[in-house]
Order: sequence, then structure tokens, then C-alpha cells
Amino acid sequence: MHGTRIFLIHATPLSVAPITDAFARLWPEAHLANLLDDSLSRDLAAAGELTDGLKQRFLSLARYAEAADADAILFTCSAFGVAIDACKNAVSIPVLKPNEAMIDEALSLTSRIALVATFEPAIESMRAEFSAAARVAGTSLNISTHLVAGAFEALQNKDAAGHDREIAKAAQEIDGAELICFAQFSMTSAAAQVREIRGLPVLTTPDSAVIRLRELLEITRP
Repeated sequence: MHGTRIFLIHATPLSVAPITDAFARLWPEAHLANLLDDSLSRDLAAAGELTDGLKQRFLSLARYAEAADADAILFTCSAFGVAIDACKNAVSIPVLKPNEAMIDEALSLTSRIALVATFEPAIESMRAEFSAAARVAGTSLNISTHLVAGAFEALQNKDAAGHDREIAKAAQEIDGAELICFAQFSMTSAAAQVREIRGLPVLTTPDSAVIRLRELLEITRP
């Protein structure tokens, strides 16, 4: 698997470091290429919905990656699930949504899940993905969602400690869940603190995504 070329497509620069770190630990042989359009997250927040124009921009990025000889594409932006599904059908290489692997793992562990997000549009997209995966798996789902106001802005302002602190504070208010899932790659730094405070397992997306992507390519390109 040496020399496998993975294109990472980001809607915020805050996703770059967490996924790069995950690849460095779990698949250092992979050759990474980053495509970043940070106007995507701003435009989604402004529009309040995933417009046809935004979907077309995702398709353009996926087709660019395919034309640049990518072996696979990993999207790191959790709020754009429908657009990523369209990309899967538009290109001939494996395309992975950021949350697929984590969601499958979560549903294999429990039905009582708390989903925590710092970017509001990610919540409904992720809730839909969880519900669809639960239907496919034939499992029940009891999911609560929690938006951590101000944490995303703190990270944008390079206040990682403040970002982690706000997420940990919000996690203390979660009731009735057996598992906490983080909705975004950019939240990974808060996982250890939340685990310690709550004593609950916390799943993050980057590690699960890298492992799943490697498995996919080992199947499709032995």
C-alpha cells in the first residue's frame, strides 16, 4: 500500500491538523493532498441549508481530486452529508464521508448516544446519518444532540484550551447517554478531557476514518 494517494477535502482549516495527525499515527505511508475551501462552511451557515450551488461545488472538488489521480477521497466536513453522497455516485474512486466509520462503531456499542457539535449545521446532517445507519443495521437509536456555543469560534481564534474547556463543560450536562460522539474532526483535542470528566467512552472521527479508508483500499486495490 505504499504510495497510495489520498485527497482530503476540507471546508474549514481546523480539520487539517486532526486528520493529518491520525494519518501520521495510523497510515504514515499514505501520500496526502489537501483541498481546502473555507468559504463552504461560511456559505452553508449563511444559507441555512445545503443549496444546489454548494452541492455542485462539492462535485467539482471530487472530480478535481479524481482527475489528479487520487486513489480515494476523504471529506472532513460533517455538515455536508448529502453533497458527499452525490460525490460518491459521480466519481469512480472510493469516497468516504467523515463520520461513516465512527457511526458504525457507535451503533455497535450502544443505542444511547450523545452527539456533540460546535458547528450547528453539522447536527441535522449527523442526526440523519445516524438514523439512516441505524435503519440499515436494524438497531434502535436513542440520540440526543448538544451544540457547544462559542467553542468553534474559540478554536478559530487559536484558543484551543478554551475550545476544549467549553466542550467539557457542555459534556457535564449530558444525561442518559452511554457514549459520546464528537460531530467534527476539529473537536478531537477535547476527547481526553471529556472522557476524564464524564467517565464515558468518547468517539472521534479522524482515527475511525483513517482505519476504514485503509481497509477500503486494501479490499479494492489489493
